[in-house]
Amino acid sequence: MLFDGVVLLAGFVLLVGGAEALVRGGSGLARDLGVSPMVVGLTVVAFGTSAPELAVNLDASLRGRGELSFGNIIGSNIANIGLVIGTFAFLRPIPVEGTIIRREVPMMIFATLAVGVMALTSLGAGAATGYGRADGLLLLLLFTVFIYYTVADVFRQRGADPFVVQTGLSTPSRFWGSLRLNVAMTLVGLVTLVGGAELTVYAAVGLAEAFDVPQVLIGLTVVALGTSLPELVTGVIAALREQTDLAVGNIVGSNIFNLLFILGLSSMVRPIPIPAGGIWDLVVLTLLSLLLLFMCLSHRQQIIRREAVVLLLIYVVYIGARAML
Repeated sequence: MLFDGVVLLAGFVLLVGGAEALVRGGSGLARDLGVSPMVVGLTVVAFGTSAPELAVNLDASLRGRGELSFGNIIGSNIANIGLVIGTFAFLRPIPVEGTIIRREVPMMIFATLAVGVMALTSLGAGAATGYGRADGLLLLLLFTVFIYYTVADVFRQRGADPFVVQTGLSTPSRFWGSLRLNVAMTLVGLVTLVGGAELTVYAAVGLAEAFDVPQVLIGLTVVALGTSLPELVTGVIAALREQTDLAVGNIVGSNIFNLLFILGLSSMVRPIPIPAGGIWDLVVLTLLSLLLLFMCLSHRQQIIRREAVVLLLIYVVYIGARAML
């Protein structure tokens, strides 16, 4: 058990380090090839921020650990809203840009509802596969539509787009010096991500067996928290530096990527079953998403400390109740 815990921690370190190397090297490589900063932001950097979840879920899908994959995706999104935004807003009120409220938050809610409807349809039809390849293809198509709409909106505005800025999708200000170094950094990032995912999935399965709990619970709690650590650490630093306007866009963008791109791609690799209690996980995620929209619209488009306490309480109660199911 102790060994699995150490391996899991090592896996998280590799995932975070690999994602950072991938973003830095990939962004520098794209710049060397003449790709525009906006395109780099919406591809290399965006995928890099969700790279830990992507790597873990692809590895889990290839190993046939679908419950772990489901738990990580849904658990990460619940943690992002309940724990991460709750922590940010508790430290300092979070202002929310109008574009985020108008475009990204509704898209996150739509993606959450789509994933929930797919789950209900699968269970209603008695399908044992849960999210099949057809579902994965539809989610990837929705993700493509979202990216297209976002890029088109950026061009229509002809200015700095809040989503591109807030989610950290702008190109990093510092690039590595040479083409060879950028290529090497990108490859190192990819290899490190794969290694981190292997260790994380291996340790998560070991912990589930050691504690005799379902893999989905480990995914919803330990793995979800681990893969959400970059957002949490970045957000806390931003809050302490009074840069809380970066928080909501980062989280909403991450949740959209998790639901549409990562769940879609993982389902294409291998169908993902819906574990026992999975519908309740989706219900909690939907309620948190709707609550986030309400909070964004209230108090002059700010999430205040009282609302942060509500988010944190919902997350703590949910984790406690889920552990008892």
